[in-house]
Amino acid sequence: MAVKTPKPTELAQIEHSPSFTGWMDVPVQFREGVYCHAGKPKNLEAVGLPNPREWAVPDEDWALPSDWMEIVRQGFKDRLDRYRSFHVFMDICVRCGACADKCHFFIGSGDPKNMPVLRAELIRSIYRGEFTTAGRILGKLAGGRKLTVDVLKEWWYYLFQCTECRRCSVFCPYGIDTAEVTIIGRELLNLIGLNTDWISAPVANCYRTGNHLGIQPHAFKDMIDFFVDEIEGVTGVRVSPTFNRKGAELLFVTPSGDVFADPGTYTCMGYLMLFHALDLDYTWSTYASEGGNFGLFTSHEMMKRLNAKMYLEAKRLGVKWILGGECGHMWRVINQYMDTMNGPADFLEVPVSPLTGTKFHQAASTKVVHIAEFTADLIKNGKLALDPSRNDDLVVTWHDSCNTARGMGFFEEPRYVLKNVVNHFYEMPENTIREQTFCCGSGSGLNAGENMEIRMRGGFPRANAAKYVHEKHGVNMMSCICAIDRAVLTASMQYWVPEVGVCGLHELVANALIMPGEKERTLNLRGEPLPGVEEEEDV
Repeated sequence: MAVKTPKPTELAQIEHSPSFTGWMDVPVQFREGVYCHAGKPKNLEAVGLPNPREWAVPDEDWALPSDWMEIVRQGFKDRLDRYRSFHVFMDICVRCGACADKCHFFIGSGDPKNMPVLRAELIRSIYRGEFTTAGRILGKLAGGRKLTVDVLKEWWYYLFQCTECRRCSVFCPYGIDTAEVTIIGRELLNLIGLNTDWISAPVANCYRTGNHLGIQPHAFKDMIDFFVDEIEGVTGVRVSPTFNRKGAELLFVTPSGDVFADPGTYTCMGYLMLFHALDLDYTWSTYASEGGNFGLFTSHEMMKRLNAKMYLEAKRLGVKWILGGECGHMWRVINQYMDTMNGPADFLEVPVSPLTGTKFHQAASTKVVHIAEFTADLIKNGKLALDPSRNDDLVVTWHDSCNTARGMGFFEEPRYVLKNVVNHFYEMPENTIREQTFCCGSGSGLNAGENMEIRMRGGFPRANAAKYVHEKHGVNMMSCICAIDRAVLTASMQYWVPEVGVCGLHELVANALIMPGEKERTLNLRGEPLPGVEEEEDV
């Protein structure tokens, strides 16, 4: 039976008083509603991850391999040797606490081990105890401890409560990126078969079928065809996407969440309408039908394997460059890792907009352009006919997605597009947006159903900022450019601020877009009357 999620009034009671007991003396206690289910063996086997077996988190025996301790120690040593930043982060933290109250999970739960400094200390203490002379000799006195099963369980519990959003790194005076520590910690756990099924299943699905949901190519096409019918009903225009077409100028890749889950589906319809209005020469791939990359939450090697599909399809189809949809971790992987993991993509061209002639120099290396910058360039060059009054029933705020904003510096392009397609826009408080944006609360593979309490706790700071602009300005819609955010924030807003909905940027673009040959528009993409139309019908 699923555990009952406490009511918002109960979760809002947060105890932040420090414990009188040392953190090393507080054992981890698994509580339902706070952890995700264990990875299933079939999913680990699908991608060759080690130690596939049936196990459950509350079990005392996690069926670890007999030599698990040596595997983790050797993996730790290998990564200390390979990643200079990881080694530096193990040594330079002075535990000043500047990051302590910046994590949404600590703010929402009050659990000290969710402070970034202490979450990283779970790893650092083993580094000291196992790899430094002082730690081996002095133990706790030098901040060191030994690797045990209890430590592993503690790692698993807290590393899969970190969304790797990197907000803590903005405030660290030494530039420590605790998300990198979490990433390495998860890699070490994966060496002995410890993962969550909400991560390992999407990884296996993507490897087998090309997308997280395991949708077969024909079903993927069927869903796009359904959108074509929906668009025709709203606009009178029948759009004509193509699939796996060799020789197209562009390959379009977007997260599968845009294709199979609301409200991302409305964003997907927005892409289709925009491309049709532009007569863009593009194609979808039903084999690389996923922009998101859950490999990022598993290991560097897995991230590389899944990311390669985009380049391989681009090469097979002979396109000039790749246009990417609204996604978070897709863009972090592309921006930070793609070129060195799977590049350089010398078979592709430096992206040039076929509509404006703009050369996207920032994509000269990866050959992948984000649709927000693509659309911003179209608007700036007067290539789109827009009627923002069609969105006048909405008072909109903007959620900076961690991976596109903090990870890529993507602050102005989406705001420029937004301000051209809506008339009512208000920012959330300054210390909750742009580089300091709060995480949605369930990124990095935490968007499961069984851990709803910790999701709502993690989403509390973002929701609190949304509630502020709702009460001050009447905001009733939060827009963003991340498929995970759209899924996560929908649940979070319904829980904390049910008066605020969630949408993607290109849903709003499509509502405002005046398409050549369209009929008189009376409905938005959700089938709701456009502002003013309902009143006219009543008369």
